[in-house]
Amino acid sequence: MSVALAANAPVTFEIKSANLPLVALILKSADLTRLGEELAQRFGDVPDFFDQDPLLIDLQPLAADEASPDFDALCALLRQHRLAPLAVRGGNEAQMAQARSAGLLAAPEAAIQRPAPRTETPPEPASATPEPAQPVAPPPEPGALVIDRPLRSGQQVYARGRDLVVMAMVNPGAEVIADGHIHVYAPLRGKAIAGARGNADARIFALAMSPELISIAGIYRTSEVALPPEVAGRPAQVRLQSGPDGDRLVIDPLSS
Repeated sequence: MSVALAANAPVTFEIKSANLPLVALILKSADLTRLGEELAQRFGDVPDFFDQDPLLIDLQPLAADEASPDFDALCALLRQHRLAPLAVRGGNEAQMAQARSAGLLAAPEAAIQRPAPRTETPPEPASATPEPAQPVAPPPEPGALVIDRPLRSGQQVYARGRDLVVMAMVNPGAEVIADGHIHVYAPLRGKAIAGARGNADARIFALAMSPELISIAGIYRTSEVALPPEVAGRPAQVRLQSGPDGDRLVIDPLSS
């Protein structure tokens, strides 16, 4: 026989499960001086790149080392760039203990998103009696940010969470940044940073490729290395290619 037990529900609160999107910092060195220099080089001229984003620190690359970063100094450095360090994972026992002493939470089960390897899916053989597909509406994606005016030296545009389309020239000293693709339907002579938050599938397109700097997912190339003549000043695209020696930028001409 079932028995119903009397219960009182709290009036002032409820406890529910929640998911929090995090930015992950994969820490490859305990040298905070060099880390500060590279953070300043990458984000110093983009003061609104982060907006108090909660951060997970991944110590897995340092787990085999005895060296540990100064977590108090590390957290202070990250806060200068408008990041909010909350948790840590992947370190050895000593590193994790020091991180907890600095107020960070241990999150061993946190998973970091990495680009999945591209695989070619063979087409399925046609069925004599195909079943009707059930349409599923994908979630709407934010539209691209479109800029109609030329960008002069010192100007900067950042398309957070979407693509960036520029219909006029990006002059030397100007900077265009996007979490997705960058399309420049004019000469690109300034800096272009696509996949700014790690999207390795992002690309850069320009009708006249003459940039001071191009970068995709943190892999960059400056004008100190001249572009090949088949793409310099011509319609071209930039993409990231993975190989046994790591990721590298590939620049392809666009056929007319």
